[in-house]
Order: sequence, then C-alpha cells, then structure tokens
Amino acid sequence: MIYLLERRQFVPRDVPAVFGFFKNPYNLGALTPPWMHFRVVLSSDPEIREGTRIRYRLRLHGIPLGWESLISEYVENAAFADVMVTGPYRRWRHRHEFQPVPGGTEMRDRVEYELPFGPLGRLGHFLVRRQLAAIFDYRVVVIARILGSGA
Repeated sequence: MIYLLERRQFVPRDVPAVFGFFKNPYNLGALTPPWMHFRVVLSSDPEIREGTRIRYRLRLHGIPLGWESLISEYVENAAFADVMVTGPYRRWRHRHEFQPVPGGTEMRDRVEYELPFGPLGRLGHFLVRRQLAAIFDYRVVVIARILGSGA
C-alpha cells in the first residue's frame, strides 16, 4: 500500500532564495530533528541536479541506518524530487515544489511511501505516520527560523 504525506508552507522570501537553500544537500541536516542523529555522508554534487546521489546516516529508534537518495527530477527554481535508492522504506519519493506567491514563496512537499514487511508494515503504519508528521512539523519550525517567518 502506498501512503501519502503532503505539506505546504509559506516563506516570505523569493523563490530563488528559498530554492537556493534547498539545492544545497548539506542543508538537509539542519532540517532534520536532532533525535534522528542525521548527517550527510556524501553528495555526488555540491548542489543538487538531476542524477545527484546523496548518502545519509541516521538513527530510527536508536537503530543506525543508511539511506541513499537519487535526485530523479530537477527544474531550477520550480521543483525537484528525490527517490530512495537504499533505506528503510520499500518505496520513497519526495517531491519538493516552489511557487511564487504574493510576498514570497509557497513550498509544497509531497511524499509517497510504502512500508516494508507487507501486512506487518501496514499494521505499524500509524507509528510511522506519527513519526513522519513530527519530522515535517520540525521542518516547518526550522524553515521559518532560517528563511523567515510565515510558517
């Protein structure tokens, strides 16, 4: 079963400034809750583009995990998508969209994910959903702090 998480956030800065922050793969660490012990291990490019591969290390419930993402779609100052190559999910695709709006930028996140372990994974989805919501709630606060108010 494929699940969906969507979020929107207003940032009172222009699209090039907001997109510029997100195209630096090392900024992802600042957007991730400290309890995940997240760090970028390697990025194939200093700024993301289609084909960029990024490797991370993190902890989920104290368990160390590796994760590798591939930037599968990239349109400068408009959108990019990352897909999980290796990691804890059966499937993960996160599309980031940036749209100019009066006074700033509207950011949209759309995450499509599928859990491993078949029926057992589906049973545990409520925990995963709660954890993802907490991660994205944290992002809202940090993005507002780094890029301006309006969260």
